[in-house]
Amino acid sequence: MSFKTLFEQHNWNNIERDIYSFDQKDAQHVLAKEHISLTDFKVLISPAAKPFIEQMAQRSNALTKTRFGNNIQMYIPMYLSNECQNICTYCGFSMTNKIPRRTLTETEILKEAQYIKALGYDHILLVTGEANKTVGVDYLKNAIHLIRSQFSNISIEVQPLDQEEYEMLITEGLYAVLVYQETYHKTTYKTHHPKGKKSNFDYRLDTPDRLGKAGIHKIGLGTLFGLEDWRTDSFFTALHLKYLQKTYWKTKYSISFPRLRPHQGEVQPKLEMTDIDLVQLICAYRLLDEDIELSISTRETETFRNNIIKLGITSISAESKTNPGGYTVATDSLEQFEISDQRPTNEIKKMIQSQGYEVVWKDWSKYF
Repeated sequence: MSFKTLFEQHNWNNIERDIYSFDQKDAQHVLAKEHISLTDFKVLISPAAKPFIEQMAQRSNALTKTRFGNNIQMYIPMYLSNECQNICTYCGFSMTNKIPRRTLTETEILKEAQYIKALGYDHILLVTGEANKTVGVDYLKNAIHLIRSQFSNISIEVQPLDQEEYEMLITEGLYAVLVYQETYHKTTYKTHHPKGKKSNFDYRLDTPDRLGKAGIHKIGLGTLFGLEDWRTDSFFTALHLKYLQKTYWKTKYSISFPRLRPHQGEVQPKLEMTDIDLVQLICAYRLLDEDIELSISTRETETFRNNIIKLGITSISAESKTNPGGYTVATDSLEQFEISDQRPTNEIKKMIQSQGYEVVWKDWSKYF
């Protein structure tokens, strides 16, 4: 059995109808509970729960402090390549976009890593476009090998791989993999991924299963908010999460919250997700699962990131560059998307500390 079996037992339209059918009494009833189920989660992300966001936020804050303390982990992405063999309507790296393409050499990888390490980071996220021939598993293996002595935590956000390939990278020092389904609505998924390996919905859907079987330490899930109804997509993400936790219980999990940002080849969001909506969703995830890591990126504005620290978030990026070599090497390759919060690392660090939180640079080591 894989998640696909469970996924096919749930109808998108029925889930969406359920979410929008709840009333405020349903929300009050759920918020009176000590433990939140998946059915309760549907209520918490529904429009009916909006009047109770303050109550949800206070509970989310208390649960997060109990589980994670006053700590916020900082990480940074390092883009290795913007070459891609897929057509994705919402991405600046899409194959159809006429942009300068770059894949970092070994020397450039080391130069970027040295700069990032000097900023204080020990958690690094390696990102590429999806181009198996250019940045396939051998390239990724070599990149991890080059920098593994400098970082205790190396994650990747790249094309989905086979189980055996993940096992190879784990042996090399890979800690976590972020793989976003983008949307769990199959028809909408196909509309936004008309060509390339990424157009295979089922292969992407099965990726976390392959990761779990490979024995990865952490899996990151999420959808791209704006492609479909964010509430329904979030329910399917939660369904996926709970299945994985039960099936691969030795693995840790995280949820990210990317919203569509401006990029080359722009597509407008089908349904806008407001800041209040995102606060509601973050709090709902925390109430559903007090152990889940919740991450927010530089896609979001300074004001929003300043105010979300106390509402359930456990990790945050800073000073992100979304083009390969963006920190020290490149000036000509296009970004994957525009970031919103452009403050330097030290400024984000001070912001976190000003709210009574400690910055965590390292929270895991393969030597322990």
